[in-house]
Amino acid sequence: MSSRETVLGRIRAALTDVPDTEAHDTVAVPRAYRDSHADADLTGLFMERAADYHATVTRTHDARAAVTAAFERHALTRVIVPAGFPEEWLPSAGTWQRLCDDPPLGVQELDTASGVVTTCALAIAVTGTLVLDAGPGQGRRAITLLPDYHLCLVRADQIAGDVPEALPRIDPRRPLTLVSGPSATSDIELQRVEGVHGPRTLDIVIVEPEGQDMVIAAPAPQ
Repeated sequence: MSSRETVLGRIRAALTDVPDTEAHDTVAVPRAYRDSHADADLTGLFMERAADYHATVTRTHDARAAVTAAFERHALTRVIVPAGFPEEWLPSAGTWQRLCDDPPLGVQELDTASGVVTTCALAIAVTGTLVLDAGPGQGRRAITLLPDYHLCLVRADQIAGDVPEALPRIDPRRPLTLVSGPSATSDIELQRVEGVHGPRTLDIVIVEPEGQDMVIAAPAPQ
């Protein structure tokens, strides 16, 4: 008897006393378990966890100023801007060149771009994770994997506490990319190497509504 047959046999034996008229949804299953292990300060927790992954996180009321500072700090000259990214968040024209992905940029163009700036679908505080689903301001997956630098803007109200809380807010039919810090691997002698499967540098800007108290920045650990 195969392992599959053994498992199915045990399942059938466990169900012998279930009436034939009972369906899978006849008996309600309690769902009172916790859907989040986050505290009340979701933004602060997300900043802490994302910084643990070596991302640099900035919290601001002025998205344009934060993006401009990031462009200047990394000397970005040719930046991919996906369709739907808010124009009011972009720096003034003239100091950098916008690369549009329509028609789709080739591998060489993506690889030689200074970086990419995107929005996201949502973020998860407990895991410090960004979720991208190719929606407006995010573009296709390739534009956030090939450039060496990724700047992602997150509205504070997009931060979910934990994975179970975030899942109902994600459309499983969309192409999902989950990003927890810059691309990295420790497969070789347990030495962390960044930039192997995606951007070597990840900056995150959390955009707060006016009037919120803020911690300005959480730098990535050295």
